[in-house]
Amino acid sequence: MTSTITVELNEVPVEIEEGASLGDLLTKTQTSCISGTTTGIVKGDEEKEEQTTEYSVQTNKGEFKIEVDPEKPELVSTWLSQIVGKQLRAHWATIDALAFGPIPTNITPDRGTFDYQRYDLVFGAGGYDAKNTYVVISKNRHTASHGSPADGGVFARVISGKNIIAKLEQGDTINKIEPVIRWETLTDKINTTDMNTPLENGMKIFTYLSVELRKDAPYGAEHFLGLIGDGILKVDDISSSYVVDNLLNGEDCPFESLDSRSEGAVAVRNKGSGLGRVFIYKDDRTSSMVHSIVGNVNKGIQLIKLAEKGNKLEVRVSPERIMFQGMTIDEAKAFADQKGLEVTFDGYIAEDAIVVEQLPFTTMQIIEAKKVSLLCIPPKQLLHINFYQDKAPITIEYFQHALRLKDRPIAPLPVHFTYENTSIFKTIKRVEGYKEIMPENTPKDVVLSGEVGVTNQASNQYGLIGTKSVDDNRYGPTGEKFHATNIIGIVRDIEKLDGVKQGDVMYVTEVEKDER
Repeated sequence: MTSTITVELNEVPVEIEEGASLGDLLTKTQTSCISGTTTGIVKGDEEKEEQTTEYSVQTNKGEFKIEVDPEKPELVSTWLSQIVGKQLRAHWATIDALAFGPIPTNITPDRGTFDYQRYDLVFGAGGYDAKNTYVVISKNRHTASHGSPADGGVFARVISGKNIIAKLEQGDTINKIEPVIRWETLTDKINTTDMNTPLENGMKIFTYLSVELRKDAPYGAEHFLGLIGDGILKVDDISSSYVVDNLLNGEDCPFESLDSRSEGAVAVRNKGSGLGRVFIYKDDRTSSMVHSIVGNVNKGIQLIKLAEKGNKLEVRVSPERIMFQGMTIDEAKAFADQKGLEVTFDGYIAEDAIVVEQLPFTTMQIIEAKKVSLLCIPPKQLLHINFYQDKAPITIEYFQHALRLKDRPIAPLPVHFTYENTSIFKTIKRVEGYKEIMPENTPKDVVLSGEVGVTNQASNQYGLIGTKSVDDNRYGPTGEKFHATNIIGIVRDIEKLDGVKQGDVMYVTEVEKDER
């Protein structure tokens, strides 16, 4: 008889044959997984044994967290053995304190008066009898005799969720107390992309995280949807409190939602250094006027806590992005019907038309309006660019930033003027004032037909974008000498520029896009 083991896959217990691999598990459970993304694994029940000083206290009005004082071992022992796991009701409340209980303990009450700081947690005893022990939360600085032990009975402090403390009153309840596990500090963990990883009994396996986006942050939600693209968040930076994806660093995103940066919060920085970076918090932090909250992780926060710098994490998001750009009219009609949306078309309307703009633009606004207007163009108006990412990454970032191509598939590029075999463009968004264009990948012998150049700061015309329909061994695509021209890629359908003139608007999209 084949023996089996039990593992947890995304918090669901699964029995599988002993000796099975991670790939076998995903196949058996029909769990999809994006190639190259990281799976986080904790072996056995080690996380239950991990020592912690932090505890989550869940009440009928929300969660707050406390940190116990390791220098008070006797009181902490009382907390662990006689309080954790119990449900408590707020028996009395004053302007200064709130008391949950009573519950019998082994404390030794003292009749002395002690000073307490705001957010202290204290053991006290009604009638100075340990059978009537209370967990007292100090809401303000005060001096009192709570029937506490001789040292005052302070065993912990509130470290997050202080707004919840302000809401608690007599009759409210503590429903659950559990330790906060520092998953990222566990030594017996695995971060892997290897589907041949062998499974062991008791493993906890996390393959993705899911994010619920906020309706009151439509632009921030769209920023996040643009960031994850096909469902991948890259861990570019990490700290004890958060992970960061830097893909949209430098991209504008308005401030929309002020809220606490609690565990699982997804935030976009909207001002200062790091503008546009996306943070996911694995520990509670207070609200910030430069971080707009755009969503929350509702499953798989463990994967964030286990993540290491450089990991790629699979993200499933609700609602999914509504993006029509790049579709044909028939594809757009089918997609709108699937989403229950009324759709209208403007511009070039024919069987081969391509959608290049949508109004409203954001997913949340479209869902709210239940309708969308789409602008279409003929295929000859859409240019396909293959970027030389390994040769000119800084100038490509300039180009993508100016066109907002980092987080959307198609962007407009107006024709500035044309001459002979050359087309010159200027982006709608003018960024030369704050983006440097230093020489990078300048031509040596020849510029090929279709190659795209950006004038660098060796010329006072820097920021111009151009391309030629013929090879040239003297001048770059913007008509500049080679040393003033950065080559960023090549247009694969250069013939579409035949006959364009000043004032025309072409559209561009990237082909053969690099994997993140």
